[in-house]
Amino acid sequence: MIQTLRLRRALLSATAALVCLLSFHAEARAVWRAAGDVKAVARQADGVVLTLTSGARVAVTFVTPEVVRVRLAPKGVFERDFSYAVESKERTPMRVAISDFRAPKSGFEARSDSLRLMMLGGASVVIRRYPFLVTVYDNAGRVLIEDDPARPASFDPETGAVQTSKRRTETETYYGFGEKALPISRHTQAMVMWNTDTYGYPRGTDPIYQAIGFFTALRLEQGVGRAYGIFLDNTTRTYFDMGKTEPERYTFGAASGELNYYVFTGGAERSPKNVLRDYTELTGRTPLPPLWALGNQQSRWSYSPESRVREIARRFRADAIPADVIYLDIDYMDGFRIFTWNKERFPDPSKMIADLRAEGFRVVVIVDPGIKADENYYAYKEGRAGDFFVKDGAGSELHASVWPGVCAFPDFTDPRAREWFGSLYRKNLDEGVAGFWNDMNEPGVFLSDETAKPDIFHHPGKTFPLDARHAGDGQTGTHARYHNVYGMQMARSTFEGLRRLRPDARPFVLTRAGYAGVQRYSAVWTGDNVADWDHLRLSIPMLTNLGVSGVPLVGADVGGFSGSPSAELYARWLQAAALTPFLRSHTEAGSKDQEPFAYGDEFTRINRQTIELRYKLLPYLYTLFHEHTETGAPVMRPLWFEYASDQRTYLLEDEYLVGRDLLVAPILTEGAVKRHVYFPKGDAWLDWWTGELHIGGTDADVDAPIDRLPLFARVGATIPTQPVIQHTGEMSRVPLTLTIIKGADGASSFFEDAGDGYDYRRGEFRTTTVTQDGNTLRLARAGAYNVSRPFAFVEFLGVSVAPREVRAGKSRIESVSFDGKTKRLIVPLPAAQLDEVTIVP
Repeated sequence: MIQTLRLRRALLSATAALVCLLSFHAEARAVWRAAGDVKAVARQADGVVLTLTSGARVAVTFVTPEVVRVRLAPKGVFERDFSYAVESKERTPMRVAISDFRAPKSGFEARSDSLRLMMLGGASVVIRRYPFLVTVYDNAGRVLIEDDPARPASFDPETGAVQTSKRRTETETYYGFGEKALPISRHTQAMVMWNTDTYGYPRGTDPIYQAIGFFTALRLEQGVGRAYGIFLDNTTRTYFDMGKTEPERYTFGAASGELNYYVFTGGAERSPKNVLRDYTELTGRTPLPPLWALGNQQSRWSYSPESRVREIARRFRADAIPADVIYLDIDYMDGFRIFTWNKERFPDPSKMIADLRAEGFRVVVIVDPGIKADENYYAYKEGRAGDFFVKDGAGSELHASVWPGVCAFPDFTDPRAREWFGSLYRKNLDEGVAGFWNDMNEPGVFLSDETAKPDIFHHPGKTFPLDARHAGDGQTGTHARYHNVYGMQMARSTFEGLRRLRPDARPFVLTRAGYAGVQRYSAVWTGDNVADWDHLRLSIPMLTNLGVSGVPLVGADVGGFSGSPSAELYARWLQAAALTPFLRSHTEAGSKDQEPFAYGDEFTRINRQTIELRYKLLPYLYTLFHEHTETGAPVMRPLWFEYASDQRTYLLEDEYLVGRDLLVAPILTEGAVKRHVYFPKGDAWLDWWTGELHIGGTDADVDAPIDRLPLFARVGATIPTQPVIQHTGEMSRVPLTLTIIKGADGASSFFEDAGDGYDYRRGEFRTTTVTQDGNTLRLARAGAYNVSRPFAFVEFLGVSVAPREVRAGKSRIESVSFDGKTKRLIVPLPAAQLDEVTIVP
């Protein structure tokens, strides 16, 4: 009980810091202690360790020439240097040059002297001694971030809460922070990281399901957009006040533990791309997903019994609506026991799954963490025998109620428990299940008649008691410490288990809860959203901010989970989501049917057309996931990510980019058939449907009838497309088309491989680079993938007048077609491989 009261006090102390009571009440501030002055310095290869007059210790080190790490241990002892967020891999050791400390109050400067630094430059750090303050400079000597002398780093000696404040200009904007139901920029927002089951969350609800304490800051300096990033790696309840309370500074901190944060300087360009590259180099990137996971996915709570599942599959194929995946929610189980089947509803799951697979459908099933406390249930008996479950504060097996009733919960911070739980997927894999959906893993548990009322969104009884005990991968601790990583470590257990059981197949895991680094293991969706127009609008800033938080495979439930959308809302939501990385329709029990064919013949036609657009563009989407593995760039991007020097993009949240080359401007308002579109400065854009040219930095009102998604392509780009197919299994049997966006010279590349497995890591892939040079198109291929598809057509978008002829090499191409209305020129290509196509005006 004493431990629980102390934990509660720590969290209350952290909350007090969030609202900045400490800044204004001298009596409250007396509880906190400033970090103090530097009284001793120990130099090491990668930086320095400082002893402060408060007794705290600080390490300032370089991870790379562009990434600085600061660790403040309030108790004067550093904890084990372990992180769930940071990817475990070999890193180049840094050697830092440190200037003389003897100049009074002048501090010191540290700069990396590695070869990379000498080639590319690097950041520098100045530490002031009296009091301890940190300033980070970019490689050109410009101030990047600086501690605020009015609010130096401080901590509460009783609770262990710790925080720091940085100066800010009031026009600096902030992005990321994982999953937040907030505007696209988080400036003047206050946020908490504490994963919470928040069914039907309204706009502004915080926190919700993900705890990712990373952000990118952006500001305009002399007409150039310059970025930096900060990542606070602390698994307890953390908080960020980004100028909400005091506009001249932002503050972040944690309920306990170290103030352990990284500064990403963005290299010489100070670009958002470099910041995210370095963050994902630290925390990891999403491996190439299986190609089928990029197809259209259909879910509800619940498709049951088996006859209903088969009917859904039949309707998709009968109505020629492309789809790859059908989900089974909790009602497929026997009494909600995970890894079991209700044999009355699903008498032969293996046959059902095999039959669906023959029709091009994969099956994904839901798996929650709660294991029913039933002595006759094999999973519970094994978990108890292996001592794999979370313990309560007294050391007994923790029990709480979720769907199966009273449950025990695997301790996913115990590597033994992760390995055991991962092994349980063998049964489902042997039955043919293709992917797994981890839900309720915040962890969420049910409130009861006995819990304190009212049942608020962030009721403390909706998760484990804070004094519950976790193994912590060798460092035991309370749930207050490990709550935020529980869901991520469940996804890890699932992912790693699937890799062990099926080493030649790429796992597909979908999680509701996560922590920084979750992208290494799982896709993420935005939880239990609502079937209304505001949640449709909210989905774009939520998904783009997840993308720039390092998580590329993201989506929102199309149509909304809570409630039932109108035919118009579903159609517009499907359009808005058609080119998002993860596309799934999903709805709750008791709602109306929410499939693309559920709204009558006319809307079936409209929805079919929308999904067909996605399948035509799958070669491009797949290429973007490969790009992410190389650079960390998101698939779905806010406009500022590519156009950081165009300030009009900083607050734009009703458009998004797909990669660099497609601009999506969906309809987000009921009854609208036209919308205003801004085209970012720096590139021109062509309307995908009409070929109309829009100059960068301009606005236009564009038509958007109910059956059209406003879509634009960047001039100079080449976008690989394909004919309409019904599922990704048909992709290898159809040729490719190169869609050339005329109007500027440029080069684009796209990636092909088998779509599953890991042969691409052994060189079995092909990259095709297409270069536009005036009216000539040149193709270059690299890689050893010999099953690549042929190019059947080159389609030029933005051609106003039919050319005199088109040549492939030196040969004239016959049967060229031209549509002046849509400004498209379609050129069939010979069967033989060619390297050059020329338009002769």
